[in-house]
Amino acid sequence: MDRLNINIFARHFKDMDVFETADIAEFYRFVCGQNNAPTTTINWRVHSLVKKGVLQRVGRGKFRFGKSKIYIPEILPKQKSLYGKIRKKFPFTGVCLWHTSVFNEFMRHQAGKYYHLVEVEKESVEAVFYFLKEKNLSVFLNPDSEILNKYIPENKDVYIVKPLVSESPVQEIGGITTVTLEKMLVDIFCDETLFAAQQGAEMRTVFNEALGIYTVNQSKMLRYADRRKKKQVFVDYLKTISNYRQHYQNRAIL
Repeated sequence: MDRLNINIFARHFKDMDVFETADIAEFYRFVCGQNNAPTTTINWRVHSLVKKGVLQRVGRGKFRFGKSKIYIPEILPKQKSLYGKIRKKFPFTGVCLWHTSVFNEFMRHQAGKYYHLVEVEKESVEAVFYFLKEKNLSVFLNPDSEILNKYIPENKDVYIVKPLVSESPVQEIGGITTVTLEKMLVDIFCDETLFAAQQGAEMRTVFNEALGIYTVNQSKMLRYADRRKKKQVFVDYLKTISNYRQHYQNRAIL
């Protein structure tokens, strides 16, 4: 335990929201005076700090303080039923099913409308849309802002079918492929039409709350932002969120 220098470690990195393996190596070699500590020793110490819950991994070679807490969205009964029907009809099509109410946990003001999002591989989008239409569901195919504002009914289950971006970060819960927090955050940043309720100051609130509560894999998130061709602007936005979080953390300390 003494070799990990946890108390000194905590003081050294207290003002850094995210730090890397190289920063940890520098700490042990120069701050702790262990100049000759080999890479294998550094890696062992990183592993030990993660195992003890001192650090959590937030990307490849990236860390922050605290034990990992992975976000798991609620799966609604209607989602389970619908997922089974889609998979039975389209067994070879990738599907990601989720509901926009998952953002409620992170928002200051609740949205007025909610949607079931049915994301499927591009080649199957229209086929899945017509399949759901035959089920007499209130379903829309990749709607624009006018349709969302004028024709989406309130207080009724609405299903929106849209293309699933290849290599999207998804997870399987109870046999259903659904969204991850990394995907949720990138999606609201990239699609201001579908996620109009999560824009502006509300989006900053969502990011701040999500990053404060759960472990977010930044490498995975940035790869997905790159797939959506928004990586650089997304990185710039993340920097503003980091500055915002740091500002309020400092105020809390004062």
